[in-house]
Amino acid sequence: MKILVACEFSGIVRDAFIARGHDAISCDLLPTERPGPHYQGDVLEFMHSQYFNMMIAHPPCTHLAVSGARYFKGKVQQQKEALEFVRKLMNSCIDKICIENPISVISSRIKKPTQIIQPWQFGHGETKATCLWLKNIPKLTPTNIVEGRTARIHRLPPGPDRWKERSRTMQGIADAMADQWSDKALAAWRSKEEPK
Repeated sequence: MKILVACEFSGIVRDAFIARGHDAISCDLLPTERPGPHYQGDVLEFMHSQYFNMMIAHPPCTHLAVSGARYFKGKVQQQKEALEFVRKLMNSCIDKICIENPISVISSRIKKPTQIIQPWQFGHGETKATCLWLKNIPKLTPTNIVEGRTARIHRLPPGPDRWKERSRTMQGIADAMADQWSDKALAAWRSKEEPK
């Protein structure tokens, strides 16, 4: 499959799909942190420039996440623009889509998430509720439920790169996406979903 990982500078999800034989590319306004296929620029322009079978998008949550609700009053225009960006990603002509974001106003202003996952379901002993809005792909099945429920990401100290650390997808979740949303896994899922 040809996969676009939108709004990803880390390369974590992109590389998980590449490791399983897919043609994946990340796209972000920032350069990639890891060597690999990456387009630095506007994802809305890039996603219409070529064909993709799947998009996994991580739109910036700065103006959307409820963890920053106390600042919403002063961000009306920024939030409106952020929600419009999410709508454009959701409504793209790409057949299979996952939009990933923390608990946010997307749920109340656009639609409820298909699924909410936690890192501890995928081998990371911490909490960080993550919403997934899915189109033509199944919910993720937990792969490695572990002990520990620390809020490490939430408790990161202030600093210039705090937002970067908070925005990275955890490896266990990226691996689950790449394994469970492969051609073979999706074909098996579709066969179960089709009426008999």
